[in-house]
Amino acid sequence: MTVVRARRLVALLAVVVLAGCGTAPTPTAPATTPPTTATPPAPTPGGSSTGPDQSAQLTLSAVGDVIMGNAPSQLPPNNGHGFFDDVAQSMHADLQMANLEQPLTDDTGVGKCGADTAGRTCFQFRSPPSYANVLKEAGFALVNLANNHAYDFGPAGHQNTRKALDTAGVKYTGPPGMITVVTVQGIKVAVVGFAPYPWANDLVNIPKAEDLVRQAKAQADLVVIQVHMGGEGADHTHTKPGTDMFLGENRGDPIAFSHGMIDAGADLIIGHSPHVMRAMEFYKGKLIAYSLGNFAGYHALGYNGVVGITGILRVTLRRDGSYVSGTLVPTHMVAPGSPRMDPQKQAISLVSSLCKADFPKTGARLAADGTVTPPT
Repeated sequence: MTVVRARRLVALLAVVVLAGCGTAPTPTAPATTPPTTATPPAPTPGGSSTGPDQSAQLTLSAVGDVIMGNAPSQLPPNNGHGFFDDVAQSMHADLQMANLEQPLTDDTGVGKCGADTAGRTCFQFRSPPSYANVLKEAGFALVNLANNHAYDFGPAGHQNTRKALDTAGVKYTGPPGMITVVTVQGIKVAVVGFAPYPWANDLVNIPKAEDLVRQAKAQADLVVIQVHMGGEGADHTHTKPGTDMFLGENRGDPIAFSHGMIDAGADLIIGHSPHVMRAMEFYKGKLIAYSLGNFAGYHALGYNGVVGITGILRVTLRRDGSYVSGTLVPTHMVAPGSPRMDPQKQAISLVSSLCKADFPKTGARLAADGTVTPPT
């Protein structure tokens, strides 16, 4: 064998050995051969070389009903600036949310109460469009418009509200078919609002709601539900199985709805509507807050007794939807409906007792400092 032939043989053997170790380029398959799918690399702790870090976390805060006065004559001083100052620090989070229970609009001439402007049997609320900036300054990044007062001044008032929020840079959710997706700390969060009204995603039609949640889950890492459900008033603190009727109106089946949304992919349920706080429950490891009650109702909502007890719910979730921690920060409303920190911590004892009464096996457990944990 010549030297040249020997060198060629050695080179050929080297190629064969390298190919056997999987480091040589794979030859192009013939056109008639179906393509093969490469096996992805094994994930590393907290994520993978090809996907996002599933252990990444974000903290959300949520409050219940917010009404910043009632134009033209019952508005907070200083055009609303500073209205939330006493509670702002405790609300601060990666994503801060509220249920906006009023339009932000000038008088459209079509208020739902008609001649009953004194609010004796009918209640309508509005604040000027500029109050969207009050929300922004307080740190609210997203508000829910799926509630019974969103249309107090008709379609024009609703459109004016959306325009004011857009101008201020505050996101919103709630209109039919709307899935609001925001990216926070690199995590995509879809927020969907529901209520039993035609201007909102339908709370009562659970299968349809589940379909929308599945769509939301396909667009985001986390899905948060804002839902206006349940009867109203001091005698509606308890969450019961079945349809919740109020003044002849179907206010949904809070338990069936919430469980259905989680089955469809939701990671957190934030309820409001009853104007009182309700219990919290863990279902399949996901937290359900059945009602956060009133948060602010300047010259608009009652503030004495149980209707004035409220709080800020803070929840930390991982990208994969798993629950990390939660805290209920107690607040209350003081005359004439302004939000304040509550040194008596009434919300903690109230919600804790409701959890034990309404969900003895699945209810959340609240420590004295407001820490929210699953049942053991």
